[in-house]
Order: sequence, then C-alpha cells, then structure tokens
Amino acid sequence: MCLLIFAHQLSADYPLMVAANRDEFHARPTAASAFWPEYPGLLAGRDLEQGGTWMGVAREGRFAAVTNYRDPDVALPAPRSRGELPLDYLAGRETPASYLANLAKRGGEYAGFNLLVGDRDSLWYFANSGGQPPRALAPGLYGLSNARLDTPWPKVERGKAMLLSLQQGGGVSHDALAQLVADRTLADQRSLACLGLSGTMDQALSAQFIVTEEYGTRSSTTVWTETSGRTHWRELSFGTGGELSATRTEVVEP
Repeated sequence: MCLLIFAHQLSADYPLMVAANRDEFHARPTAASAFWPEYPGLLAGRDLEQGGTWMGVAREGRFAAVTNYRDPDVALPAPRSRGELPLDYLAGRETPASYLANLAKRGGEYAGFNLLVGDRDSLWYFANSGGQPPRALAPGLYGLSNARLDTPWPKVERGKAMLLSLQQGGGVSHDALAQLVADRTLADQRSLACLGLSGTMDQALSAQFIVTEEYGTRSSTTVWTETSGRTHWRELSFGTGGELSATRTEVVEP
C-alpha cells in the first residue's frame, strides 16, 4: 500500500473514512479482497507471494493498513514480511495499544514500515524507523504514503485537501472517496526537489495513481464506518495499463 488519505473521528456519522491505493509490481501475485476461509470475519486482499495483506477490516470493527517506508540507504531484505502485520492484528484480539507496544520490541525484524491499527474507539500509528513510540491519533485528517505520517508529498497534500472538502460537505460515497487517490498527473519537479525527491523514478511515482510498465497502482480501496458498527468497503482492481479489471463491494455487519 502506497497512499492512504483518511479522516478519523471528524464526522459524527462516519468515524473513519479511508481512500487508499496499493502500488506494487505487476508480476507480484495477488488475490482480490475477500473474506478469508481461515478467518471468516476478516475482509482483505491477499499477497500470494508472502501470504499477508496490505489493508483489511474485521467484523469486530478492527482496521489495519501498512505502507512501506522509503529509505534508499536501507535496501537489504528483512527476515519477515511487512504484510504479516495487518493480518496479525486483524486476526487477533489485542487492543491497538497492546499490539503496537509488543510490535515495537521486534520492529527491526521488518523492513521499514508505517502501520495503522484501530478499532471502534481509537486509531494508532507506528513506524519502525525514527525511534518514536506508537501513538494514538487525535481526531483529524491525515495522509500517509512511503514517508512518515503527514509528510507533505504533493499527492498526500492533494488528497487531504479533497477529503476536507468532502468531509465538510457531509456526504460520503465510494465514488467520491476514490477520487481522492485517482489523479494520474505527475508532480512538478520543483515541488519534489524541495522534499529531496529529484530522481527520474521519484517523479514517475509522484502521481496518486501510478501507471508504469512494471509497477503501478494495482488496486484502490475505499472504506467508511458508521456509528452502528457497519463498515462499507469497495476495492477496484486495475490491469497493467491502469484499466479497471474488477470491482468488489461489501457491507460488513458487526
């Protein structure tokens, strides 16, 4: 997962609203979101190479998502897959605080990551780089890509501005949320340079929705929760040219 735009506890009607893109190599085998046979209450896509997931929800009101943390200076493989993290949390029973406190003790077993975990009452964030402890997020509007939470990358700032307008309008829909992460325009080189992103690949990956020959946006997922505990989920899957190939919509009852 490479881009998440989300609002936490800003709406009395919708405690959580999320728009997210998963960017990955086209050659990496993936299963679209579904309820997992071994965890019947868990709805998520599946990475068929390592067995984990990048984002999912559970009937008990649990939510989790992970993004890679971009660090060109650390390229060595790690012993464990980051996709384990959302899966372990969603399939377990620990509170967000307890899960992340335990994870912080062994975060070095994974390559760089940003992790969001939450339940009906709270949403927590932890990155295994930078030396900061897990923290509960205050009510607010956030953006997360492959740097730390709310790093002002152009695609993050654009998505947050659009979500603010949507949230102030009082309504929500999958189509409206999907537009927050759908822009295929590359960022201006000068704005990227101000953030230390100056390579050819940096610009190719600067769009919200990425289309390249070998790597790109494989899916866009939109989620919102209601105060009743009901969760609305839609996943759009895309082919190598960025064309829509499948749609999966679910309403997850508590």
